[in-house]
Amino acid sequence: MIFSRKVASALATTAVALSTSRCTIAAFSTGCHVSSYRRCANFLRAASVDTDPILPSFSTKEEYTSYLKAAGALPSGFAVGTATGNFVSVEAPAMGKLPIKATVIHLTEGPTDSWAAVFTSNKFPGCPVIVGKSRLSGGHPLQAIVINNKVSNVCPGGDGIAAAELVCEAVATNLNLSGGANSVLPSSTGVIGWRLPAKELAEDIAPAAIEALQTESAFAAAEAIMTTDRYPKLRSKTLSDGTRIVGVAKGAGMIEPNMATMLGYIMTDATIEKSKLQGMLSEACNQSFNSISIDGDESTSDTVVAIASGLKPLSSEDEFKTALFEVTQGLSADLVRNGEGTGHVIRVCIKNFPGSEYDARRMGRHLVNSPLVKCAISGNDPNTGRIAGAIGSFMGKFFPNESVDDMSLTLGGRIIFNNGKFVLEGDAVEKELSGHMADAQLGETDDFPKHQNFVEIGIDFGNSGSDVTVLGSDLTKEYVSVNADYRS
Repeated sequence: MIFSRKVASALATTAVALSTSRCTIAAFSTGCHVSSYRRCANFLRAASVDTDPILPSFSTKEEYTSYLKAAGALPSGFAVGTATGNFVSVEAPAMGKLPIKATVIHLTEGPTDSWAAVFTSNKFPGCPVIVGKSRLSGGHPLQAIVINNKVSNVCPGGDGIAAAELVCEAVATNLNLSGGANSVLPSSTGVIGWRLPAKELAEDIAPAAIEALQTESAFAAAEAIMTTDRYPKLRSKTLSDGTRIVGVAKGAGMIEPNMATMLGYIMTDATIEKSKLQGMLSEACNQSFNSISIDGDESTSDTVVAIASGLKPLSSEDEFKTALFEVTQGLSADLVRNGEGTGHVIRVCIKNFPGSEYDARRMGRHLVNSPLVKCAISGNDPNTGRIAGAIGSFMGKFFPNESVDDMSLTLGGRIIFNNGKFVLEGDAVEKELSGHMADAQLGETDDFPKHQNFVEIGIDFGNSGSDVTVLGSDLTKEYVSVNADYRS
């Protein structure tokens, strides 16, 4: 059964309306029994569509939300529940009661060995990262993930690992998981240095999230894991054999991943070996999340998890890998577009770099992290000398023996630098380049992505070498404002 995006969006809206109606039928009720909401989920999967590799333009937040809901049908064997509570920070009690959300992802048909994860390489990792690495290296089957926002549980004054395990134990008990706490993976995001409100999460908020479990859509999880994110991020892909991949992610600041991303969760009902899934996830992260930067700061909590329920046979691993890459690349682009105060998304396409892909990505991030380049782009000012200067700075520091004589540079598709000289002649070119930047401009406080345009920078070193694409954002007053008031 195939529907147009408009029809699928209408079906999703109808489903939401039915589920909240006083005369709702059991199949649409989030409080119904497992058998009932499985029937509901099957209906919505049949009616759903996938997200486009390049999202369309949106006119309103409601249009964007309906689009994600229509594309967010969960793969078979998954349930998602969210709940909100509050706590008082031990470190800052004068701030009073603060909101905190818990999200539970549950494998309804039993634990799976087929799960993979990639974590931050930050030397001060969050306690959930430490627990997660232990779960992964220990080969523990997984049946649930519990996520909280607001507090990242990084280097807290108390025992952060015990706090994370307490929440895992509560989830395992409430779900009656045979594997106990070891079959639950914790994730946290938010303020660094604060103690996790484990008692509130374990006794009230996580159990409430479990009560709210439903198998229809991943959209609730995409919303609940947000912190300073302005809107949820979700990507999906259905393979030709009917297997499905759905991913959600959060992150808006403190973003320059290394071997991971902010928080990302990828669910699939495909049957795939653990080692193959791990290899694919690691490669996908390198080509997506490891190729973005908003502010040059790597988080202490970066985590990407891929988990497979194994309820459907997989006919093509190559098709699955391609779909996984599409989902991760889409989410990574969404993260940059949703960056704190982002007014422009910068896409740097590097060709024939005289070094490894890793070093090519380093150079791309060096460029998009340049405050001078960021500020020029923020003002739609084609100050091209800053771009060339940032490239020359990187090459001089790290590749002093490599020639840049054959390097060419483009902005918006127009050659601006070639054979060691700028190619900038007249007001018409200046107006064209500034117009290209203006066409990519976003509202710094928009609560939905209006378009998918980029400020396009091309760098070609002219010989054989590595090709990569790196995404970044500009620097605005709104970014400073958000981070000056982050905890409040």
